[in-house]
Formats: sequence, C-alpha cells, structure tokens
Amino acid sequence: MKKTKLYENHKFLGGNMTNFAGYEMPISYGSIMNEHECVRNSVGVFDVSHMGEFLVEGENAKNFLQYCCSNDINKLFTGKAQYNYFPNLNGGIIDDLIVYKLEENKYLLVVNASNIQKDWEHLNLLNKKFNTELINISDNISLLSIQGPNSTKLLNKVSDFNFGTLKNYMNCVTNIAGIKKVIVASTGYTGAGGYEIYCNNKNVKLIWDALFNEGNEFNILPIGLAARDSLRIEMGYCLYGNEINEDTSPVEAGLSWITKTETNFYGSNRIKKDMENGGKYRIIGIKSEDRIIPRKGNFILDSNKNEIGVVTSGTYSPTLKTPIGIGYILKDYLNYDKEIFVDNNRKIFKAKISSLPFIKS
Repeated sequence: MKKTKLYENHKFLGGNMTNFAGYEMPISYGSIMNEHECVRNSVGVFDVSHMGEFLVEGENAKNFLQYCCSNDINKLFTGKAQYNYFPNLNGGIIDDLIVYKLEENKYLLVVNASNIQKDWEHLNLLNKKFNTELINISDNISLLSIQGPNSTKLLNKVSDFNFGTLKNYMNCVTNIAGIKKVIVASTGYTGAGGYEIYCNNKNVKLIWDALFNEGNEFNILPIGLAARDSLRIEMGYCLYGNEINEDTSPVEAGLSWITKTETNFYGSNRIKKDMENGGKYRIIGIKSEDRIIPRKGNFILDSNKNEIGVVTSGTYSPTLKTPIGIGYILKDYLNYDKEIFVDNNRKIFKAKISSLPFIKS
C-alpha cells in the first residue's frame, strides 16, 4: 500500500488510517464533527496527495483536450481552472477532473486516485491522433487542500502573494513558506472556499509545518477523508464510484453545465442524444425524517413502496443537524419536498426529496 510523504505526520497527530485508492490515508484525527465544523467556520488542511496529476504540453495540447474533455477548453486562459469529465463511447464517465491552464500550450490535469492508471491509458490511446507530450507526474507531486473562510488569511501569512486577489477557479505560481514556483489554485471540494497547493514531494513537509505554525490563531485542524466526504455531500458534489461511473449519464448526474454541445468530442454523439431526451433518472438530495442515514445501495421507494431509485452517498450533516444523502430517482417522480421512503434492508424509513446543494457555498 502506498503512503504519502506526510504519512508520519498523520500518525503523530493520531490519524485513523485506512486504505483508500491504494493509499494509507487518514479518515479522521478524532472528532469528524469537529473537523467538519472547523472547515465550515475557520480553516482546515487536507493531505490529498493520493490524487493524480498529468501534464499536457505542445502545440496540439488544446485540441487534444478539447477532444478528450466534456467542457469547452477554448474558454480557458492562462491561470484559469475548469471542471471537466472524460466521456466514454457509451454515454458514461471515465473520470471527473480539473484542468488548469498553466501556460500557453501547457495544462495540468488532476484526476481521481483510483483512476490514475485507467485515465493514463485512455489519454495515451487518444493521443495517437494528436502527438502531444503527456507526462504522468503523480508520484512526484504532493497536494494540500486548505479549506475554509480563513484560508485566505492563512495563506497570506505564508506567502508574499495577496490571495485575496485570486478569483474562484484560478491558479497562480508563487512562493509558499519560502518555496518558490509552487502552484496554488482557488479550487476545492468542500464549498467552504479555499485553495489547493501543488508542490514537489520534497517540500510538502515544510509547507505543512508552516501552515500549522501560522494557523494556530485560527484553531487550524488537520482534516481527514470522512469530513471531506460529509462536506462534499452537503454541497451535492459527485464522487467517482458513487454518483458517477462508466455507466452514469452526465445528463442524469446534473453535469450538463460542463458539457459543450457546439463541437464534437470523444463520446459526444451518445451524450448529445441524452441531452435531447433528458435521460431516465435525476440526481437528488435526500433528507431523512427518521434520524437514519441513507447509505449507498439503499433503495428509494414511493408511497406504495415501489422501487423508484437508489441512494449513492449518505452522511450525517453537522451543518443541518440531520442525516442526508444523494441518490438517483426516476425523473417522473421528481417533486421537491415530496415524501419518499428509503429501504436499508433492516428498516424502511421516511425521507424527503431535496434540491442540491443542501447548503449554500
């Protein structure tokens, strides 16, 4: 099992470690509730160095990504980030990712840890038509996510760059804790605002220590994957392997907004058909009324106990003080605030359909 360069730090801090996407990662360091609320109300730091990073360079880089990706790469300018997915030929999703334009003809792709090898093989197959330079730098890069309303104040203490000037979904190359040429992006997976730092493995411990030394006044905490999950579920963000996979229609998953329709791209014929007919299902939020958490794989039932959908994720929401979930329901049954039932194989309990996100970012 792989370990990030901060593994010993996590153990020292009492991290509850588990296998995640082939890495030994911290689930929590104590109270998941405290970690969640720390991010919502102040600032927390995640080690997400298990994520994958690819560089795409060359004269055909833009055209190559325009063919591979769902979103319109032509809209990117240097310093801009963009949410995307890789479509397949069956109208499903190979992976979701963020594309950063670092320079003219140079892009950084950040993909899910569990899909690194699959994505790498997919891109190399499609690249035969474009001959761009692809570089897998996943094993050389560490990634820290600094999230929460005090994240700007914290980063301003460890850099001479004014992060208050960096608009949402942008990136820059600057110094952090004396380390030069570090990529910092105003992106994240929490809806709490914040930044992501991409640095060389050899520098991540120094940056981690600097963040915690300067973060004492904000009651900074290290944050594990459990709170990362509850934070993203409150925002209705998709998780690969739960809400989206090779068989998921991006239309049904609510990802039409990152699907360009003006140009042809890999898998576009099937996806454009789904956009025309609207698909069969709709992604929804679920609010439990019986204090029971909806769990992945639980069936969603109508008032007559007929199966009409399935739960894909669930958690207790520290913000709403109630169990919540995400799932898919037949679009004919989509009626917000309508009562539904969830079957967890032990009990059938009441819930209501909710719009997403559950809270505003």
